[in-house]
Amino acid sequence: MIEQDTIRLLRECDAGIKMGVSAIDEVMDSAQDETMRAILSRCKKEHEKLKESLQAALDRFGDEGKNPNPMAKTMSTVKTNMELMMKPTDATIADLITDGCNMGVKSLSKYLNQYAAADESAKDVCKKLIALEERLAKDLRGYL
Repeated sequence: MIEQDTIRLLRECDAGIKMGVSAIDEVMDSAQDETMRAILSRCKKEHEKLKESLQAALDRFGDEGKNPNPMAKTMSTVKTNMELMMKPTDATIADLITDGCNMGVKSLSKYLNQYAAADESAKDVCKKLIALEERLAKDLRGYL
């Protein structure tokens, strides 16, 4: 049970990191404010660094991880592109990314509870990812 929950939690974190990095990549070039670009860039690097430790954990279990749900990823991309076409502002970017962060925190918190038997190192990765998402949403509040 512990190993199964650990793998499942790590997979969900993997999908979440990939989704977050993809979302940042989609809006980065549209950001007009240098500080916003720096915030997004810093957060992307932190996601990628966390991905490295997550991948090491997945490798220990011989697991390849998980990609984001294709439908969710497609819908996110379409929404982002539509919103930025209609209103290409930093406020729009902040709104989109904040919504994504909030959805990520909600999902990850659910998985943290659902896979309660996961080992502490997997839970720590999940908690770090939640903290990253919460920090990014907070850092972007000034642009809303």
